[in-house]
Amino acid sequence: MQITAITGERQAGLDEVPDPRIADNYCLVKILTAPMCTEVAGFRAGRASRNLGHEAAGVVVEAGPRSGVVPGTRVVVMPQDSCGVCSLCLAGEHIHCRTPRNALAVCNSPTGRATYAQYCIQQDRLLVPLPDDISIEHGSMACCGLGPTFNACRLLRVTADDTVIVAGLGPVGLGGVINATHLGARVIGLDVNPYRLALARELGAEAVFDPTAEGAAEAILAQTDGLGVDKAIETANVEASPPFLARLVRPKGGIALVSWAGSLSVRDIVGRGLAVVGAWHWNHLVHGRQMLEVIRRNAAKLDRLITHRFPMSEVRKAFELQCTGQCGKVLLDPWA
Repeated sequence: MQITAITGERQAGLDEVPDPRIADNYCLVKILTAPMCTEVAGFRAGRASRNLGHEAAGVVVEAGPRSGVVPGTRVVVMPQDSCGVCSLCLAGEHIHCRTPRNALAVCNSPTGRATYAQYCIQQDRLLVPLPDDISIEHGSMACCGLGPTFNACRLLRVTADDTVIVAGLGPVGLGGVINATHLGARVIGLDVNPYRLALARELGAEAVFDPTAEGAAEAILAQTDGLGVDKAIETANVEASPPFLARLVRPKGGIALVSWAGSLSVRDIVGRGLAVVGAWHWNHLVHGRQMLEVIRRNAAKLDRLITHRFPMSEVRKAFELQCTGQCGKVLLDPWA
């Protein structure tokens, strides 16, 4: 099968590798669309890799002997792996499993964990079936396009009474605009990129700001009569972002940290009585129905969130576009 590979600084292309093998409860998934994500950082830096991608949607073409999935089922492939037996996995929080299985070892397979590829392997419990009324492209947004901020909104208990800041309007943050507005919240978007500020407005943000502009904090607070926003979702992955948000959230408000950069001081948290939560991925066992409903009801917005599509053979061109920031979610087609 064909996979993508980063071969040097801003260099990427296709490679030929053996098809994956499956065993136990693992399934072989033909990937029909592969959303692009943080792998662009490796492209910029020239970190050579043949294991790219952690998001996918496609169709099961073969099921292992202990799998409960029927070949032909359209699925979203959840990222990472899990042991399947610890309390976290049983509760649907597989992303936090401390002892995940080694899929390649279980299946004695040389390939299958990359998703910028024609096929991948995943356990049946980590495949989310897609109903016929949801397209493969829209379904693939259940990974990083919508997933982290879907969880953030749930953990923050966002409601229609809330004003919510989404900080960082890359593909993950733009998904946050969709999730928060789906719940009826008033959304304020923050980013330095004019293209993404405009796209956030198209997706439903009521106001947008460049947080680095002079007087930005005061202008944002003015949107709430100086009281502060109710909740904030941090996806910018910038060191200065979390403490900046702490200045904008009202006392007893909440902040969800999706990205892994920056920090909040104890004084920020305790002094303002803030509820701070970490939101990495979402619980597909408990909240699968709700996620599918977000996708169904926001089809037009997902068409705007997905701004570009490339055949996998043009992965370098796709990476170069991501580097400009002039895009929302970018999809690769492994079969084009």
